[in-house]
Amino acid sequence: MALVPVAEALERLLDGAAPLAGETIPLAEAAGRVLAEPVAALRTQPPFNASAMDGYAARSADVASVSAQLEVIGTAPAGRGFSGSVGKGQAVRIFTGAPVPEGADTVVIQENVRDLGNRKIEVTEPTAQGRNIRRRGLDFGQGDVLLEKGRVLDAAALSLAASANHPALSVVRQPLVAIIATGDELLPPGSQLGPDQIISSNAYGVAAAAQSVGARALDLGIAADRKEAIAALVRKAVDAGADVIVTLGGASVGDHDLIHDVLTGEGMTLDFWKIAMRPGKPLMFGRLGNVRCIGLPGNPVASIVCSQLFLKPLLARLGGRDLKQDVRTARLGSAMQANDLRQDYVRAVVREDAGTLVATPFCIQDSSMLRMLADANGLIVRQPFSPAAEAGAECSVLMLR
Repeated sequence: MALVPVAEALERLLDGAAPLAGETIPLAEAAGRVLAEPVAALRTQPPFNASAMDGYAARSADVASVSAQLEVIGTAPAGRGFSGSVGKGQAVRIFTGAPVPEGADTVVIQENVRDLGNRKIEVTEPTAQGRNIRRRGLDFGQGDVLLEKGRVLDAAALSLAASANHPALSVVRQPLVAIIATGDELLPPGSQLGPDQIISSNAYGVAAAAQSVGARALDLGIAADRKEAIAALVRKAVDAGADVIVTLGGASVGDHDLIHDVLTGEGMTLDFWKIAMRPGKPLMFGRLGNVRCIGLPGNPVASIVCSQLFLKPLLARLGGRDLKQDVRTARLGSAMQANDLRQDYVRAVVREDAGTLVATPFCIQDSSMLRMLADANGLIVRQPFSPAAEAGAECSVLMLR
C-alpha cells in the first residue's frame, strides 16, 4: 500500500464525520460543552424597569434642580417592589434591582440626597429623566435567540442561559475514545520492571489530547501480543459505546504487529495504512461499523504528534467543535538538511526575537525521546522533498503551546 500524503489522510479520516446527537443535561454540568440547539430566552431581562443604584425613585420634574425637597412615602427593596404610585413631590427609597414604582421616571442616587428627618429629603444634585434605571428588556426579550448552535459554553454563556431561565441545555454528546495499548514489554507506571520491560506512557498523552477537545477517554489497559487478547479489548470498546478506538503500537509490519489482522477480523474496513510523514508513518485508519479505528504508532513521539494531527481534529468534529491548527510563519534558528518523500514534523523551540518568530530545531529527532517533545513548543513542518535550508530561512511551525 502506497504512502498516503498527510492532507489526503486527514481528509479521508474526517470524511463523513459530523457532530454526534444531542443530549439534555443540567445547566450545572454544561460547562465546556457544545450547544446542539440554539438557546432562546424564556423570559425578558430585566422583567421590569429596575433601579441600577441605591437611592430614591422620583419624578424627574421634581428633581431637575438643586434643593428640591421630597416626601418619602415608602421603601422598595430588591425582590419586593413598592405597590403604590409616586406623585408630585414624593419619592420612594429604592435599592439596586428593585422595580421602579409607577409614577417615577428617575432614580436619585443616595449620595446626592440629604436626609432632613421626618421622612423628608433634599436633593443636592439634579437628576435627569431615566437616570439610573435599567429599562425592561434592556438585556434581552422573551424569544430572543441568545446563543447559537455550536457555541462552547463558557462562563458568560452559562450565566446568560441561566438568566434566560434555562435549567438544562441540549448539548452535543461528548465523543468516547477507547484507548488500547499493546505489547508484552509494557507495564503501567509504578510497576516493578523486568529487564526486558518498559513503562506504557502513550495512553496518558493520547487521553489528554482527546480531553483537550472535549472528548471522553476510556483507557482499556494493555493487551498482550496475542490476537485474542487484543480482540477482547476491541470488543470491550465496542460494547462500551466507543465512537473511536485508538490502538497504540502493533500497527507496523513486524511479526508481533497484530492490530491490522485483529481489527479486520472483527469486521473493520481498512481505509489507509502508512502515511508519508515523519514521525508517524505506520498510522492506520479504518471503520468498524460506525466506530472509527485509528492505529497509532508505538513510538511515543509519533503517537502524540499523530494525535495532534489526526485524532484531535476527528474528535473535535464529532464533538461539534471547530479546531484550527495554530500554524505560523517563522525563521529557522539553525540550518536543516533536505528531506525525502515524507512530510516532516520537527520538534523545535519557538521564540520571538525582535517581533519575528524563530524556530530552532533540536539536533536529535528520535521518535522515542519524549523529553524533547515536552521541551518543544512547536513542530517545524517541512513538505516532502524540501531542499536544505539555511538558518534564517522562512518555515512553517505548528504551535503546540
